[in-house]
Amino acid sequence: MKVTIRKLLPKDRERLVNILEATGMFTPEEVMCALELIDIYLLHPEQKDYCIICVVDAEDQVMGYACFGPVPLTRGTYDLYWIVMDPAQQGLGLGSQLLKRVEEEISKKQARMLLIETSSQPKYTKTRNFYLKNGYVEVSRIRDFYSVGDDRVTYQKTF
Repeated sequence: MKVTIRKLLPKDRERLVNILEATGMFTPEEVMCALELIDIYLLHPEQKDYCIICVVDAEDQVMGYACFGPVPLTRGTYDLYWIVMDPAQQGLGLGSQLLKRVEEEISKKQARMLLIETSSQPKYTKTRNFYLKNGYVEVSRIRDFYSVGDDRVTYQKTF
């Protein structure tokens, strides 16, 4: 499959809403949070906190996206805030391509590490395995962070 990874454009926003909802992974509040970052990125191009790239097919249809940015008051530390793939496109290696591009982009900015946090809920097992498969290491776990029984798990890759 021929794909391109490019910066997010305003015309992509509605497709991202559909993808976020189609995953079935996120609460309505989490979708709103994701859209808030998307809107900041699209409406305030001068800001430097968030960068969003997306993977598109030959017809320029968005299949997934990643949102990342520097962690304030650090040198060379970045967070991956979101990485989301259309469920119909999962398992094709496109998420790994997207993550690799994030790593390339932040490496150009002298990144030392990329941190990714996720939930310990069983429905996120596939997500956690995705990070491990892509060379990330679990570096912390905060018990009951999101709610009782739902830990925050943080993965790291150093460069």
